[in-house]
Amino acid sequence: MQKFTEKEILKMLKKFFGFTQFKGKQLEIIKALLAGKDCFVIMPTGGGKSLCYQLPALMCEGTAIIISPLIALMKNQVDALRTYSSEDGVAHFLNSSLSKAEINTVREDLLAGKTKLLYVAPESLTKVENVDFFKAINISFYAIDEAHCISEWGHDFRPEYRRIRDIITAIGKQVPVIALTATATPKVSADIQKNLSMDKAETFISSFNRPNLYYEIREKTKDIDKDIVKFIKSHPGKSGIVYCLSRKKVEEFAEFLQANKIRALPYHAGLDSKTRVENQDAFLMEKADVIVATIAFGMGIDKPDVRFVIHYDMPKSLEGYYQETGRAGRDDGEGLCVAFYDYKDLNKLEKFSTKKSVAEQEIVKQLLAETAAYAESTSCRRKHLLHYFGEQYKEENCGNCDNCLHPKPKMDAQDQIQLVLEIIQTIKQQFKADHIIDIIIGEKTTTITKFKHHQLKQFGEGQNYDTNFWSNVIRLAIFEGLIYKDVETYGLLKITLKGEKYMTNPYSIMVAKPKGEDDDDESDEVFIPKGEAMDDNPLYAMLKDLRKEISQKENLPTYVIFQDVSLEDMCIQYPTTMDEMSHISGVGAGKAQKYGKPFIELIKQYVEENDIIRPQDFVVKSPTNLSAINVYIIQNIDRMIAFEDIAMGKNLDMDELLTQIESIVSSGMKLNIDYYIEETIDPDHQEEILDYFANAESDSVDDALEELGEDEYTIEEIRIMRIKFLSDMGN
Repeated sequence: MQKFTEKEILKMLKKFFGFTQFKGKQLEIIKALLAGKDCFVIMPTGGGKSLCYQLPALMCEGTAIIISPLIALMKNQVDALRTYSSEDGVAHFLNSSLSKAEINTVREDLLAGKTKLLYVAPESLTKVENVDFFKAINISFYAIDEAHCISEWGHDFRPEYRRIRDIITAIGKQVPVIALTATATPKVSADIQKNLSMDKAETFISSFNRPNLYYEIREKTKDIDKDIVKFIKSHPGKSGIVYCLSRKKVEEFAEFLQANKIRALPYHAGLDSKTRVENQDAFLMEKADVIVATIAFGMGIDKPDVRFVIHYDMPKSLEGYYQETGRAGRDDGEGLCVAFYDYKDLNKLEKFSTKKSVAEQEIVKQLLAETAAYAESTSCRRKHLLHYFGEQYKEENCGNCDNCLHPKPKMDAQDQIQLVLEIIQTIKQQFKADHIIDIIIGEKTTTITKFKHHQLKQFGEGQNYDTNFWSNVIRLAIFEGLIYKDVETYGLLKITLKGEKYMTNPYSIMVAKPKGEDDDDESDEVFIPKGEAMDDNPLYAMLKDLRKEISQKENLPTYVIFQDVSLEDMCIQYPTTMDEMSHISGVGAGKAQKYGKPFIELIKQYVEENDIIRPQDFVVKSPTNLSAINVYIIQNIDRMIAFEDIAMGKNLDMDELLTQIESIVSSGMKLNIDYYIEETIDPDHQEEILDYFANAESDSVDDALEELGEDEYTIEEIRIMRIKFLSDMGN
């Protein structure tokens, strides 16, 4: 690997991406990779994982091989990279969606040394002809994205990922490997590193904290629809997502927003694929401000300027909540995360799990309990959320959640915490939080009497406070490290070594006073945005309109042209030359050359017409820097899974599955379904159907069936062969 100084790396960052500083541990990771070291990176969504391999790839001699699990999303990443360079060949993808001619173009660019990043699916990497070809090119390093797919303990295990190390060895290049993932438990991390033979890799674990996100929980009332409309209208022109748990509610609420003159569209797996693609694109291209969606929306969607995420219903788990709120403010601009909470909603979700096994029901119950605990907590939301993911947040007040901005009156909970610890110790650390609370408040349940816990001296000792108060006390003791929930036993409370010391040497720990004790009237909830708002700037509005016009002409999302932070910086710096434009935050020389001219002309005219005095010293601002069902289908077709099994996995019948696949192909995606055709359709039928569509005036299935004969052919096989025809010939 080539050697670079930190100054040179920063210069390249500015040149290619328009930024003047790195986020988090990006610089450390890049320096380690450039030094030829293997790197294992755990970095939450929005943390900037891709830059950790994209920048070194652009700086180094040779081509970086980027192994990514989803071919549907490779094109988006390649298109985005090409906007940073005047040479389209700088980035390519190699997968089953390409024709032979396209593959030849990719190979020519690789051999000519034009290509700095090559995205490949693991299936493509393992093909013998590709392994032989890769031996002939200069490889700078390997990057393995979504590395959790390697581990059988991961949430998205893919067997072909476990062959990656063998293939790298077979290619025979002694170059570093960087493996990256957003989610990995210690068990998954160890499995990844062992499988990739990366035991000596430099490990980088980034914080899960997203300081620009504002967290708020509101009580869910009968006025929730009005509350959300009021909120959205108070943030005009901003992009946002509203998550609902049911498809029915998604459609109803999208219609309600439309009736209130809000540009909103629905999105869920039950909509036909064409509608989903159209609605998703409308959101990306800013033809719609709000998407009302189930959790099916968001996977693979790289829209950095989502300004708010609203949960109409609380999610089923804190993992889901963290992932969905994480789609706000990915450009480090404002991100308002507001969830509406009613415990009855979680009760319904618990009832839905009754058909599962006892063990699965316990897990669901525990996840819902964690969600309820978060929603009802009076402590810092950020501290609570980070603690759940095993990270300690040391600040007492984050300054960006409802509980920290509107803190409740506090009281010393030393005696109450000692009572909790004493009871846990007395009952041999064999019970969960709700059982301990029942003892404290004197609730004579069946379980209490069964274990004779109503005879304990502590029984009823805390009945002057309610269940919510004692839940807060227990959560506080967990945050302080005095007790912990044993996940292996579904949440039994255990005392830590620190907790044992606390029992003999207690100290003051403050907890929110229960309601009714010296309560002042609570102030109205206030949404506090992080960062500056530019919406009152007429130039900003004009720049957004121009960006939208160009995005529609280029058929690209607006943020691929310029991100919001770049437009904001233009409104401060007023660049009127190409050189000045290249110094705008997030622009860089390549993007300035590609898209800068009309923006420069607009700004120049605005400056002249309004007698704007520009900053004398040009200052560079430092940046604070497919639907789920389709993704599932594409992944499984990549794995050559039988259509029947794919359909069964999502409770679809064959007709519904084929409709989905037809929509995927009609949107431009190339799918290789030869494996299934060879197993299920007679070779003569294959040839006859393909010949028919090659000469037919329309692609009507009914016309084909009538022409070919209903007695000999089925609609299903005609549809399957039409998918192959359209994929091979049209994409």
